[in-house]
Amino acid sequence: LAPSKIKMALRGPVSRLLRSQLGLTSQPSRAQSVAVLGAPFSRGQKRGGVEHGPKAIRDAGLLERLSGLDYAVHDFGDLSFHHVEKDEPYMDVKFPRTVGAANKTLSGAVSRAVGAGHTLVMLGGDHSLAIGSVAGHAQQCPDLCLIWVDAHADINTPMSSPSGNLHGQPVAFMLKELQDKMPDIPGFSWTKPFLSSRDLVYIGLRDVDPGEYQILKDLNIQYFTMRDIDRLGIQRVMEVSLDHLLSRKQRPIHLSFDVDAFDPSLAPATGTPVNGGLTYREGIYITEEIHNTGLLSVMDLVEVNPMLGATRQAVEATASLAVDVIASSLGQTREGAHASIDEIPSVKVDTEQLRL
Repeated sequence: LAPSKIKMALRGPVSRLLRSQLGLTSQPSRAQSVAVLGAPFSRGQKRGGVEHGPKAIRDAGLLERLSGLDYAVHDFGDLSFHHVEKDEPYMDVKFPRTVGAANKTLSGAVSRAVGAGHTLVMLGGDHSLAIGSVAGHAQQCPDLCLIWVDAHADINTPMSSPSGNLHGQPVAFMLKELQDKMPDIPGFSWTKPFLSSRDLVYIGLRDVDPGEYQILKDLNIQYFTMRDIDRLGIQRVMEVSLDHLLSRKQRPIHLSFDVDAFDPSLAPATGTPVNGGLTYREGIYITEEIHNTGLLSVMDLVEVNPMLGATRQAVEATASLAVDVIASSLGQTREGAHASIDEIPSVKVDTEQLRL
C-alpha cells in the first residue's frame, strides 16, 4: 500500500502505534487540559429555554466525568451577553445586533482558551453561537477543519432563510465561497469569512432547506445524510469524512455537535427535533473516531433546551446524552477508561492455611 492508502486505513485505537511504526506520525499529542465554557444564549432562534442548556449539561455531571478521564479541567463559567435594545430585523434576520455582539464576545473567549493551550468545550445555547466559536478557534488555528453533526445544514444566507433565525445561518458566515452572497448584517462587522468549503463535512443531515441544498451542491461540500449513513454505515462515513479533511495534512478539528442530530427518542429536549436521527451508537462512534485522530481542538455542544422536555426524565436524558458525547470526544471508551497495569496479578498462596 502507498503511504496515503495506509494512512486512510488507520482509524481506531491502534492507529497511533501503527502510525508510529510506519513513520506517519504528524499529529500532535492531545492536550492534557480541558476548558469548559458556557454560552447561555437563545436569540439565534425563537424558543426560550436553550439559554439554560449549559447549566443542564453541567448538572448532568460533565465536570466530574471529564475529571475522571485524567484531564486537568478548567471551568471558565458562563459568559454574559448583552441584549441590544431596539434590535430590529434586518432583511428578515432576527436580532442581528444581539447575535452579532454575543458571537464577538464568544469569539474572544474561545481564542484566549485555545491560545492558552486548552482543548475547549463550548456549551450552548443555540447553534448561531458557532459563528463566534469557530471564528475564535480560527484566530489561533487558521488551518482548522470543521465537522458539523446536525439534522440541519445551518448554511442558509439571509436571502434563502425561510425563518430569518440566525441559528440556521452560521455556516454561511464562515465560508469564503459565500462572501458575495452575504449582505453586511448589523452586528457582524467584526468577522470575515475564514473557511473554505473543502474544509467542512456534514454528518446526520435530514432536514435541508431548498437554498441550503443548492449551496451544498454548488460548492461541492462533503455531506452525509441519514440515508447515506443507512447505506454506507457509520464506520465508512467516518473514514471518508476524516480522509477528506485530513488526507492533505493533519490539522486541528473543530467539532460542532447539535444534539438534534440524534433521534428525538434519545434527545427530546431540543428546539427543532427531526425524526430518523442518529442512534446512540452512531453518535458515540462519530465522537470516538474524532478522538482517535488526536486532533480535536474545540467542540461545541448546542441546542439542549431544558424547557422543551415533556418530563424531567426527558430533560435529564438529553443532558446526559450531551455529557456522553463530550466525554467520548475526549477519550471515554466503551470498554471503559482504565489505569494501565504491568501484568495480571498472580494467585497469592496463603501459607498459614497450608500449614493447617
